Amino acid sequence: MTEAAPDGRTGGVPAARQTLALLQALARQPGAVPAAALARELGLPRSTTYHLLAELVAAGFVVHLPEERRYGLGVSAFEIGSAYSRQEPLARLARPVLARLVDAVGHSAHLAVLHGREVLYVVEQRAPGRPPLVTDVGVRLPAQLTASGRAILADLPHPHVRALFPDAGAFVDRHGVGPQRLTELRRLLQAVRRTGVATEDGEVTPGFASVAAAVHDHAGRPAAGIAVTFPAEEVDAPFRAELARRVGRAAVELTRRINGRPPQRLGSQTTPLPGP
Repeated sequence: MTEAAPDGRTGGVPAARQTLALLQALARQPGAVPAAALARELGLPRSTTYHLLAELVAAGFVVHLPEERRYGLGVSAFEIGSAYSRQEPLARLARPVLARLVDAVGHSAHLAVLHGREVLYVVEQRAPGRPPLVTDVGVRLPAQLTASGRAILADLPHPHVRALFPDAGAFVDRHGVGPQRLTELRRLLQAVRRTGVATEDGEVTPGFASVAAAVHDHAGRPAAGIAVTFPAEEVDAPFRAELARRVGRAAVELTRRINGRPPQRLGSQTTPLPGP
């Protein structure tokens, strides 16, 4: 007898169909859900649902919240979903945005995407006369130390951040500054969510600071981060605020260019930003 899929189709590989259907069902939910609810929605036996979820948890595609007895999408699912944004179309759409940003502020800018606990730099637009930075294309840096990484992490669901940074061993130390525990990172990300921009000062490269804002996809999820990096001693507080405004506007522009939408941030002071 040929086994039917949850959508009524027959043939193919039932376990693969069921696994994909389970991931799609989780993606449709606004938050984590009980396994029993997933089984009912898909018409699957509870035992099958639990077995599939266990495999997905082991592979990082699903996270189990034992205290809540619920399941949600894991980091591996996020990485695959965001992989589309890491492809050349994103870089091509970002380059003119970064070029205009660099022309306006006179400092180098770059675009980064999240890759596990690191950010991967996919575009760098160097300002004329400015020295090369560590944020060259293809370089990876600890996400919790970079402005771009913090901008992205701030808009991830709390369980995803907790899965990325489960213990102190997950926090890389470059220069003895920056968050080293999840509680410290959470406080920092709360400030980013409140203002809509992220900063770092000497945590990646001593003497240099950065300001960044997240670019969002069609569902309001963080797809990348746009940042400007500058010598810390050259830029005073008023111009840093101006840099934050311009970086935020560039992120909004790129969000529009990829048919994205901004997230709903309660109490945000800078997102969405007004036009030029």
